[in-house]
Amino acid sequence: MAEITSDFAIDANAVARRFGSRWILRGVSLQVRPGEIVGLLGANGCGKSTMLRIVGTLLKPSAGSVAVFGHDVVREADLVRADIGFLAHEPGLYDDLTAKENLVFAANMLGIEPSSVDAALERVDMTYAANERVRGFSAGMERRLAVARMLLWQPRLLLLDEPYSNLDAAGISMMSGLIDDAVKDGGAALVVLHELAPAAGILSRTVTIKEGRL
Repeated sequence: MAEITSDFAIDANAVARRFGSRWILRGVSLQVRPGEIVGLLGANGCGKSTMLRIVGTLLKPSAGSVAVFGHDVVREADLVRADIGFLAHEPGLYDDLTAKENLVFAANMLGIEPSSVDAALERVDMTYAANERVRGFSAGMERRLAVARMLLWQPRLLLLDEPYSNLDAAGISMMSGLIDDAVKDGGAALVVLHELAPAAGILSRTVTIKEGRL
């Protein structure tokens, strides 16, 4: 976990991104303070996921700057990655491994004690499926397991791309509880949402991207 050198969990200034000749983001500035859960709304293709990927060091901005807890996402990407948990729209799991094997593999890759795996499975109510192969999972079960993997290293900033997708009522409640717990003690979350309703009870505020601008 990197040293905090800023009052902001996310400090994005005039961020722009283009793909070829098309500008997806046009000068987006956004500050998220520790303790906040911010919902990021907008129509399909407006740039929500692109913004999330830039904050998560997966894309470089074409212009502007982003810092996470004071660390630049381009120049200090390794320090930023130590602080974030990124939940992509696709779970990125290994179908031929069991739920527990997926988490043990992730823990080993990250240098985390595998003993944290059982606790992570319990937090997402997946203990019963620990020894089942992922290829037989429903989309909702895959989403829960992806969340468990993200929680292994107790990230300080959650970047979540439509985290409620494919979850039933119990899963939605679980997800909201996990996000709410994660921002305690100085954490924060930026949540891309297709629909506001599932997260309405936990959000500090919402921002909307329209035509590449907030």
